[in-house]
Amino acid sequence: MIRELLGATTSYLRHNPDEIVRQAFNAGRLRFGVPLAALRWLASQSQRNGKSKSKAPKDIELGSAPPALRLTATVNAMGTELRAGANVEIDEIEISPDSIRIGVRVREVKLKVLDDSETPVATLVRSGALDLSKPGNLVKFIPKKPPAIVDAHDDRIVVDLLKIPSLAENKRLRRALQVVSPLVGIRAVETVGDHVYIALRATPTGLREAIVALRDAV
Repeated sequence: MIRELLGATTSYLRHNPDEIVRQAFNAGRLRFGVPLAALRWLASQSQRNGKSKSKAPKDIELGSAPPALRLTATVNAMGTELRAGANVEIDEIEISPDSIRIGVRVREVKLKVLDDSETPVATLVRSGALDLSKPGNLVKFIPKKPPAIVDAHDDRIVVDLLKIPSLAENKRLRRALQVVSPLVGIRAVETVGDHVYIALRATPTGLREAIVALRDAV
């Protein structure tokens, strides 16, 4: 996997020699770009290495719909094969020692049934009865929602990753958050051209709190 990653990176830089200059320029502004080509490669590797997981998304496509990321994939929803696509925009990221809160806008949702099944899901999609303009309202009424979903309304869904037990109980992650979160935050995540950019926010006033947390961790 590491060999393949290095090979893919070398190939990308060979065909895009200006990438290093772009990254160096943006780093000075605490802004870091991830080429969509890299995300597409990771998605392809994930699918290749997880062929046995029949319920995992397949045929994943990634595109740019600034400032959103366009995601399209084939999914299995309650026994129904669907082609699903949506523009996903992250409009909030708040990181603290007790929370990793991410607000997501999901727009331009499209669903297409890929088989001849007569399941309830297939019937709902074909009838057009689902209001796809407000996916948050659909998520709100899902029975036994994942614990990470803390709010859902209209086209917006909010998740808190530290509501996932395996992450909440990860002591290394919690200690790292105590040290890093007072100093650095994420100001924005957006697509520009064929890149996803992550803009960081530095908070020098949090230095004392970070030092105390680091001392306690050591």
